Amino acid sequence: MPLYECVLIARNDVTQQQVEGFADAIAAQLDTDNGVEAGSSVKKREYWGLRSLAYRIKKNRKGHYMLLGLDTQPAPLAEMERQLRLNEDVLRFLTIRVEAIDEGQSAILSRKSDDRERGFRGPKPAGRFDSGRKRGYDDREEFRARDESERDSNFRGRDLGSEE
Repeated sequence: MPLYECVLIARNDVTQQQVEGFADAIAAQLDTDNGVEAGSSVKKREYWGLRSLAYRIKKNRKGHYMLLGLDTQPAPLAEMERQLRLNEDVLRFLTIRVEAIDEGQSAILSRKSDDRERGFRGPKPAGRFDSGRKRGYDDREEFRARDESERDSNFRGRDLGSEE
């Protein structure tokens, strides 16, 4: 049977359990195709979590991502996609045909675990314009410029007075 991978994005208003329920409904639908055993199955299921979207989709900025690895015929797959289109909680989905379904973690989940293992990398260096020391209210640049100009004018006045 052909193998497919389907990634679906659900609204951020729904819970993780509801997203898992979508996957259960898809699995139940594929298992029984109109009362006849189709031999279709969900080989892989990964919940990627609540993630930010690259752009707004139907007024949502975040969505629950779910990856499904499917072993099915094209007819039940078309019905599954029709059901996903009708579901208002599913923002987007994409189904592609693959040669083999990887049994290990997907790249998304493996990258997440790498980020967690990285740990503490030391203190942040000072920024481009910040020397790292904390300045008080009077140390701001505008006050320093005003003080320097006052010193310069006072200095010029004394020099001119001493020459006379």
